[in-house]
Amino acid sequence: MGKWRYNPITLLKDVSELRFAELLDDKEFIETYETISGEFDEYMAAAANPKPPRIAYFSMEYGLNDNLKIFSGGLGILAGDYMKEASDSNVDMFGVGLLYRHGYFRQKLSVHGEQLSEYLPQRFSNLPISAVKDDNGNWLEVSVVFPGRTVFARIWRVRVGRINMYLLDTDYEKNDDDDRQISYQLYGGDNENRLRQEMILGIGGIRLIRLLKLQPEIYHVNEGHAAFIGLERLRVLMHERGLTFSESLDYIRASTLFTTHTPVPAGHDVFDEDLMRTYMSHYPGRFNISWEEFMNFGKATPGDKKFSMSYLAANFAQEINGVSLLHGQVSREIFHNLYHEFLPEELHVSYATNGVHYKTWTAPAWQDFYEKHMGKDVEAWLSDSDQWKQLQQVAPAEIWELRQNQRRLLIEYLHKRVRKHWVSRFENPKNMITVLDNMKPEALTIAFARRFATYKRAHLLFKNPQRLAEIVNNPNMPVQFIFAGKAHPNDKAGQDLIKHIVEMSRQPEFLGKIVFLENYDISLAQKLVQGVDIWLNTPTRPLEASGTSGMKAVLNGVLHYSVLDGWWVEGYKKGGGWALPKERTYQNQDFQDELDSESLYATLENEIIPMFYKRNTAGVPEQWVSFIKKSISEIAPQFTTRRMMHDYYSRFYHKLAERTSLLRADSYGRLAQLNKWKKYISSRWKEVAMLDIKTAKPDSDPAQTGDIIRMKIAMNLNGIQPGDIRLELIITENFFGRRELINIEEAAWVNESNGIDNFEISTRLHEPGTINYALRVVPHHEMIPYKADFNLVKWL
Repeated sequence: MGKWRYNPITLLKDVSELRFAELLDDKEFIETYETISGEFDEYMAAAANPKPPRIAYFSMEYGLNDNLKIFSGGLGILAGDYMKEASDSNVDMFGVGLLYRHGYFRQKLSVHGEQLSEYLPQRFSNLPISAVKDDNGNWLEVSVVFPGRTVFARIWRVRVGRINMYLLDTDYEKNDDDDRQISYQLYGGDNENRLRQEMILGIGGIRLIRLLKLQPEIYHVNEGHAAFIGLERLRVLMHERGLTFSESLDYIRASTLFTTHTPVPAGHDVFDEDLMRTYMSHYPGRFNISWEEFMNFGKATPGDKKFSMSYLAANFAQEINGVSLLHGQVSREIFHNLYHEFLPEELHVSYATNGVHYKTWTAPAWQDFYEKHMGKDVEAWLSDSDQWKQLQQVAPAEIWELRQNQRRLLIEYLHKRVRKHWVSRFENPKNMITVLDNMKPEALTIAFARRFATYKRAHLLFKNPQRLAEIVNNPNMPVQFIFAGKAHPNDKAGQDLIKHIVEMSRQPEFLGKIVFLENYDISLAQKLVQGVDIWLNTPTRPLEASGTSGMKAVLNGVLHYSVLDGWWVEGYKKGGGWALPKERTYQNQDFQDELDSESLYATLENEIIPMFYKRNTAGVPEQWVSFIKKSISEIAPQFTTRRMMHDYYSRFYHKLAERTSLLRADSYGRLAQLNKWKKYISSRWKEVAMLDIKTAKPDSDPAQTGDIIRMKIAMNLNGIQPGDIRLELIITENFFGRRELINIEEAAWVNESNGIDNFEISTRLHEPGTINYALRVVPHHEMIPYKADFNLVKWL
């Protein structure tokens, strides 16, 4: 395949007319062509009947393959896998993003181990993309007003199987030189350029949708980069549909899902207020609100100096989700400031754990293996966990032979790659020969490949170089480590870590036993996840939102060894991989790193390496293969994009579609009714008050587990009907200075007397310990999806 890999444009350009003529006379080729063409036509025919609702998916990056350089790492790979799954699942979805001239940087290493960044322009004419044109052949474009000028963006289309992705590009003659550079680099330039990119993606993306009449029902914002879609939708609903500001905001929220991907503060884009004013000073006037009200969309508290795109996205979305169970919990803490009158446990921030695209990441040999044992109809068993369990019955020798072959293919590939890169860097040829000799196809092979940020803790393995040297140089049980990954061009600490690992790999005792591979891309990732024996991951908990590389590895019979963070909290099963403890022993991070490093060494020395090399008389490591069986039968099927897509539909998309349909009914009559009610409640809320409370003492003093607390509460509801509020008793426990929710009990309305509403509540204390309780009132309406959706709370 070589340079043509996955790119039909360059393939067809390079094939001569003579070669085409030869192929026409090649019976075997024509039969293969007709078979594949028929399968493709059958696959594409289903696109005529996609599954509703129609979803617009916005993302700053997409990792489809290495030809289309519009991705940098995990976020983009996840979005690309999701687009492929949308096609396979035949859902009614399309993607919106940007087309970058230079993409993300290409990593090279200097002879001294420093990371060098190359930005190579993409020739759009050589990419599998097409210009979107009108009936007269004119290239379609959208425009966005910037200070003192208008910026134009052309529309491109990428066919991802049954679905379309639409990409915007500013690099053409209609724009001045500065504005052409907006779409030069993914995450390139300064903070102002990032704002420009996100305006093109969000505002321009909505204008693209309207120009092409795509009419989505649901808008899925993949990370906060695309949050400006809310502002443009607000303008359209107010000025073209005639809805009020509050009606428009409610409708936008009801049709929007925001997926947040990072627990790391640097991952959430923020902009100075002065910069926002430069580019968006005219926006409040469009909405008939003040500048302060406009800025508050991106702030947790009015006094904040920064405008957060993640807060903007959250304020314009009914549904918010993290990308793993643990990350959902962390995200509730991150966004708690937006709903500070509620406890984090109450918030509607949910989760949908990431997955990986089965056909992209599973080696052909493993796909053949799965089809042999579970059937040719992959669609029938891909999401059926019971089907996968039958893999426990496969003969160990069959699995071991498959794993041996995959590792051999990887080492052959790495030999070629190392030779090519070492020659290009003018490395010492003697050392290169040693590296190639020491890199063995039969040795236990462990990979650490991911973005090089310090919290990923690639340095743990090197805490004790002498001990590491003993591990890799054991003549009876050899071990080799493969490292790969890019550090952000502005991340000096991450780049220093790469240089340190490269320097260590050149020490005589580590030549060929520790190898750093430059320019980690999709192609290299596929080779690694398919060929190594262990996928190693050592992040600082809970900073790994999800992680997907380990999921790709387990699909290929690779065992995972990670901190119990991200997806591994859900995936880990004893006897199917290894885990560093999730509990933090030391608050001092250096001490914790030392402890985790010692645990890492001990597990390698005492469990992993001996198990790998303990063979039966047929040369098969039976216990190792039992771990593989458990991993592929019980872990792998839970972390595919098929399961992920199902989760998004069942937890979010269907819910949003039902509510938007309800709000649209009767020409938005139900929406107007809801807003009328909200205005009435808001106008009366300030005077709502508790007039009296009588608390019956519990059976014991102090109260004990099992005692009952009884209260009678007299309320002035200031004209609000009792059915329009909920009077709640919030029971919490103090836990290391933090309130943790135990229970919420709702008071029952008893009667009304002389304008006073009387309530009663009775609750049993089920939990031991010191508890606190308080009363609060919140509005209630059947059309409010969550309490915090109408963020009015009165504590009594």
